[in-house]
Amino acid sequence: MMLNTIEARGDSMTVDPITLEVIRNRLDVVAAEMEGTLIRSAFSVVLKEGADCSCALFTVDGDTMAQSVALPQHLGVLAATVKSLLRAFPREMMEDGDVYIMNDPYDGGTHLPDITALTPVFSSGRCVAMAASMAHHSDLGGMAIGSLPPDATELFQEGIVLPPIKLASKGIFDKQIFGLLLKNVRMPSFLEADLGAQIASIRTGAARFGEICQEFGEDQVLAYIDELMDRSEALTRARIAEIPDGSYTFTDYIDNDGIVLDKRVKIQATLTIKGSDIHVDFAGTDPQVAGAANAAFSHAACVAYYCVRCITDPSLPNNAGCFRPISVSLPEGTLVNPRHPAPVNARTMTVCRMTDVIFGCLAQAAPERVRASSSGMQGVSFSGRRASNGRAYVYLELFCGGMGARPTKDGVDYIETDITNMMNAPTEAVELEYPLRIHSMLLKTDSGGAGLHRGGLGMCKIFEVVEGPLEVTHRGDRHFSRPWGLKGGKPAMPWSSVIKRTDGSEHKVPARERFTLRTGDILVSDTAGGGGYGDPLSRSAARVAHDVAEAQVSADAARADYGVVLDATLQVDAGATEALRAQMAAERGPITWTFDRGEDGRD
Repeated sequence: MMLNTIEARGDSMTVDPITLEVIRNRLDVVAAEMEGTLIRSAFSVVLKEGADCSCALFTVDGDTMAQSVALPQHLGVLAATVKSLLRAFPREMMEDGDVYIMNDPYDGGTHLPDITALTPVFSSGRCVAMAASMAHHSDLGGMAIGSLPPDATELFQEGIVLPPIKLASKGIFDKQIFGLLLKNVRMPSFLEADLGAQIASIRTGAARFGEICQEFGEDQVLAYIDELMDRSEALTRARIAEIPDGSYTFTDYIDNDGIVLDKRVKIQATLTIKGSDIHVDFAGTDPQVAGAANAAFSHAACVAYYCVRCITDPSLPNNAGCFRPISVSLPEGTLVNPRHPAPVNARTMTVCRMTDVIFGCLAQAAPERVRASSSGMQGVSFSGRRASNGRAYVYLELFCGGMGARPTKDGVDYIETDITNMMNAPTEAVELEYPLRIHSMLLKTDSGGAGLHRGGLGMCKIFEVVEGPLEVTHRGDRHFSRPWGLKGGKPAMPWSSVIKRTDGSEHKVPARERFTLRTGDILVSDTAGGGGYGDPLSRSAARVAHDVAEAQVSADAARADYGVVLDATLQVDAGATEALRAQMAAERGPITWTFDRGEDGRD
């Protein structure tokens, strides 16, 4: 067996590759068990069904050792909150059984419903690690039930802000702090239960990591973790070094800020590759906005980490070594680094667009590794009070759409992609707990962008209010632009949400809006698809015919977008198809563009 030599806290030791791999996988298992504990113990639908949470193990300095396969959006943000907690409470002050919490977006957090919980991990009386979790809570106060008002104009309207707080000392919880939290939310039983689930998850992580240390020895485990991080860095750098050096700039837009509804907001980034280093500079991005579309500074790191992970080696463990080659610059006072107290609750859609912008840069540098634009996601909250008992409720629908087509295959239909990776709440669970009826939930024909590889489909979902009134906070994007296609692929259909009221009137939602629905009112939401990749005229006519048979593409679109002519039995008319494709190719000319934005043009 071949052994390597490393330095472990001043003492020479050997690294057994088998032991290294065992410890690596044990760490991943611990993170997964933490995640499972949180989801199985949670009370609210957004956690137990939607899985809007992440768990991870950290070094005593706050570097990621292992993170559950959950939300990529939390890759950098959870680490930022852990470092914030450690600044406020250095590990020398911590004792076994302590629990710390925070949610401040201006100190490393995301938005106020996302609370981070942390506990130190002790082995043989020594602090050896940190276990942390981040979870979305149903309500944290503020001007709207659910704490997600897209029309908020300052942070204080969004809910209660938690700086780093010591919630428990040696396992004994501070009843005054707990009481203060519960008195400032509309759904205290949910907060108590879900925060308890978070604490159960971090205690599980602490116990399991302690077991690893007892089995292998603290010094050896920590030395092996350092080695894992070094190897992750080396492998990541090797993949980055394969990409040509240079600077690549891309620009995209969010629909509006929730206040000024007819003004698009620009996000721009320049990605520079030099050797094995990547730097992302968001200079050129528009100033911060009045509404809640601003994204706290910690998000830029998680977006950059995620995008680089996608183009390097997905088999690498989620640890801080992967992130060492990456740096980010954020102009202060912009959409991606706002000044306090700008509101931030609708930042997910902004972060989705930041992801598209970085992928747009990478598509110029390494097109064979990057997919077309995906739909992103939108969060729609239905909230109110039950007539029978006056209790508050909130249901957060985590809409998603189609994945962008890839260089070698189609995009996936209706799936959480990119920085979001949450689950779809079953219709039965929604109708059981909330005054909503879901009429249908169907993949939407033609919603994916045409291409050699077709973009994934979005979905049409129809809700009816069975007990009103209730309030809807609609936080969306891509209603006025489209997920772009790559290398000749066409853009996908945009999002659309339409209110159909019992009086016969209709209203098209302008991406971000807060409104009331009454009994019998209906909300029809069509989610966007993913952009196409490659020339649609090169897609096999037989595959197009299959798409039509599966209702993924209409017969009209098969002809208009793919140049495929079908007869009444959906069989390909080979002669007519060949002639039509030749005519369309001649009229279009050669493909000289990289991106196709639809109404925004090609570039």
